[in-house]
Amino acid sequence: MNFDAYARMGVDLVNARLDDLDDLRALFPDDSAWMREEASDRDVAIFRRAQKRLRDVFDYGTSGRDAQAVTELNALLEAYPVQPRISGHDSSDWHMHVTSRGASVSAEYLAGAVWGLSVWLCEYGSARFGVCADERCGNVYLDTSSNCCRRFCSERCATRSHVAAHRARKRAAVGEQVSATATADALTPVT
Repeated sequence: MNFDAYARMGVDLVNARLDDLDDLRALFPDDSAWMREEASDRDVAIFRRAQKRLRDVFDYGTSGRDAQAVTELNALLEAYPVQPRISGHDSSDWHMHVTSRGASVSAEYLAGAVWGLSVWLCEYGSARFGVCADERCGNVYLDTSSNCCRRFCSERCATRSHVAAHRARKRAAVGEQVSATATADALTPVT
């Protein structure tokens, strides 16, 4: 089983827009056409609740509250239990699924996402769960850096944040220069 792929499903869910059924269908990977076809409005509500709870897991991990992250993941594992089964269409493509045959869209997707994030936490620790440092973003990510130093969900957010900080420093420097010139002008006696 590719646990990283399952963990990334959790990241994708937390970062997804879930306003309606079309948004939910857009969340599913290309190889999950059956999920797009069988998804219902009921699934949208279930996914929204799970999305909020998984967001909490990332917030707990990012702020060093490991025990709360584990408690929430354990509760989610109970709500969306893993029931592994072997599946395939012929003897050359056997692979594992995380739920029993006939599981609902939400049960299948959420069992995989929660299982993947749980394995990720056990393997790497909750400090590897990140929330983007760009305050305009808020997306979550899994920190795969070698020294656990990632701060942004993407290069785009990192660049945008660094450019904004650079511009703010420039404005502050210009403002200090203008202020210093005005102060000097005010202190210079008029002759």
